[in-house]
Amino acid sequence: MTGFIQKLRTYSFFSLLVSSLVFCILSNVQGQVFKPKIVYQSADLQIIQISENSFLHTSYLQTNDFGKVPCNGLISRDANEVIVFDTPTNNKSADALIKYIRDVLHCRINAIIPTHFHDDCLGGLAAFHENNVPSYGNVKTIELAKANQTAFPQHAFKDSLKLNLGQSFVMASFFGEGHTRDNVVGYFPKEKILFGGCLIKEVNATKGYLGDANVSEWSKTVEKIKQAYHDVRLVIPGHGEIGGRELLDYTISLFK
Repeated sequence: MTGFIQKLRTYSFFSLLVSSLVFCILSNVQGQVFKPKIVYQSADLQIIQISENSFLHTSYLQTNDFGKVPCNGLISRDANEVIVFDTPTNNKSADALIKYIRDVLHCRINAIIPTHFHDDCLGGLAAFHENNVPSYGNVKTIELAKANQTAFPQHAFKDSLKLNLGQSFVMASFFGEGHTRDNVVGYFPKEKILFGGCLIKEVNATKGYLGDANVSEWSKTVEKIKQAYHDVRLVIPGHGEIGGRELLDYTISLFK
């Protein structure tokens, strides 16, 4: 656990960018190398373009147990439209993300999809609502967010959700319990990118926060995801470095 905490505290823009170069071939479905690049950086938010139409957004959550934790989310783009998985951790960072999408990418935000009810997924949800961005969440996410008296998604789905995005689409699906009872994953089939959220661990991570977890089901849930997305090329965990299918294998082994 100590090593995990230290890793979170020393996590930097540079280390993520360098590690991204290892899997940059995976991030391009045409087989051409895409070199990830930082396109926005502040003290509270960074955005890295990881493929032609996908962007990793990372904000920070101050915690008692793990210190200042970097929290990942995904922006998927097609034409002049985007869909965002997970909000930044607070409204200030969410406003900055929204402004970047609209003013720099010149895109309309079709939807925001929090992947579970913790603050690292929907801490900035109010900012999206104030900017008239529709939000979607698992029915359990809405129930748990309401119970915590936090902002909650406006539209509910039970098992899966498919939303149009330009000439493409994204999926959000519930495969079972793990990190939480409501955790879903997102998939952008155009670029074969899976956003695993906190259900998926970076390689060499420890189990992390288990206060709302179902540890006995975690591996089984990720096994289902692995079978469903056999062609996935890029996997994004909720915290830490992104990679390929090895993140699924590592998470499965970690919780067996």
